[in-house]
Formats: sequence, C-alpha cells, structure tokens
Amino acid sequence: QVQLVESGGGSVQAGGSLKLSCVASGYSYSSYTMAWLRQTPGGQREAVAVIDDGGSRSFAPFTKGRFAISKDNAKNTTYLQMNSLEPEDAAMYCCAADPRRGMATGSWTRADKCQYWGPGTRVSVSS
Repeated sequence: QVQLVESGGGSVQAGGSLKLSCVASGYSYSSYTMAWLRQTPGGQREAVAVIDDGGSRSFAPFTKGRFAISKDNAKNTTYLQMNSLEPEDAAMYCCAADPRRGMATGSWTRADKCQYWGPGTRVSVSS
C-alpha cells in the first residue's frame, strides 16, 4: 500500500524559507515519478514541481527559481526547498507519486495526474 507523509510546513514571514519533506512507503520508491502540488485557500489546485526517476526536474513558472525539488532514494524521501516565500505561496502542499515511468518528465503540468497523494502540510506566509 502506497503511503506518502508530508512534513515541514509552518508559518513564515514573506521572504523566508521552508523545506518540505515527503516520506514514502509501500512501493519501489526509486522508480516512481514524484511531484509536489498545492491547494490555495481559495481552493485552486496547482502543480508546483515534478522529478522523475532519473532526476529530471520541471517547475511551474510561478516558482521563478525560488523552489527546488530533490529526492533521496536511500531515505525514500522527496524534498521541496522553498525560498523567498510570498504571501501568494500560502497553501496546503501535497506530495504525489506515480509508477508510470516518464509520465511527467519535463512537464510540471502533468503533476496532477499522479496516482497517489499524501494528505499535505500547510504553509502560511505573512506579509
């Protein structure tokens, strides 16, 4: 059974940083595509970033070089480093996983097609 558990959310001031983590279990982690998505307080769901099994990364334009996605196969963990946070970044951030190799390679827009999702960790940014 695939399980994803996010952590690292919290409250920061604009300009601050957070590093989110997603620990995976129940499947062959290294072969999966991993992604981060967010749901804003207004209910809009947005893809943020994706990393495939080969380490290829793709980011939504709004990240503007502020975010980085990485994965540690030895720890079954995916990270999202977020710098220069803006109030507009406040959201519930969810980790997602998909076993289909290459399903989102180079295409952050396909992150929402991932089959498995975690419950999320909340990020608040004050101005």
